[in-house]
Amino acid sequence: MDINVLRNLSYGVYVVSTPNGEKSTGCIANSLMQISYDTVAVSINHNNYTNECINKSKKFAVSILGVDTDDNVIPVFGFQTGHDMDKFDGFKTIKVDGIDIIENSVGYLVCEVVDKMETDTHTVFLGKITAGELLHNQIPMTYAYYHAVKKGTSPKNAPTFIEETTDSKLAYKCRICGYIYEGDITKEPDTYVCPICKKGKEYFDKM
Repeated sequence: MDINVLRNLSYGVYVVSTPNGEKSTGCIANSLMQISYDTVAVSINHNNYTNECINKSKKFAVSILGVDTDDNVIPVFGFQTGHDMDKFDGFKTIKVDGIDIIENSVGYLVCEVVDKMETDTHTVFLGKITAGELLHNQIPMTYAYYHAVKKGTSPKNAPTFIEETTDSKLAYKCRICGYIYEGDITKEPDTYVCPICKKGKEYFDKM
């Protein structure tokens, strides 16, 4: 099977957040779907701290990211862990039902967990919508747009993660997020940073 065909399935890009004590934590998700007029399902990897926190709080929020979303949102929420940091620090947020939501997003949903299903790697949480609002007139970001325009890669815990390969004679791979730089990165200035996780070129390994 050509696994690249999966990238042609229709996905959005979201921040799924949940209470973490007095604060919130969250992660990037792209496997979210509407089940009925008031119910959605979202898939979160077992290894994500957000999964643990949703299981404790029994509720989550979804910030719908737009194409104009701050470029730092995906590197922070997709490639770092809430175990070690306050992911919402530095971002403008609103709080609904005790959950932080990205203010610069298309809109949000707040859900109560009503059921869940376990797979080998992910939990699919079924959430009944208790609140929702459109915030900004932005074009929603799709998974295809994220890859084609933003040149992004999927976090390794994402259900759509595919190990990247390249036929280029010379390439370097970011050891933090997996982004592949085709060519000789050593010729880039010392100020060069990964377009996904914003780490310097010293974090790239030759392939």
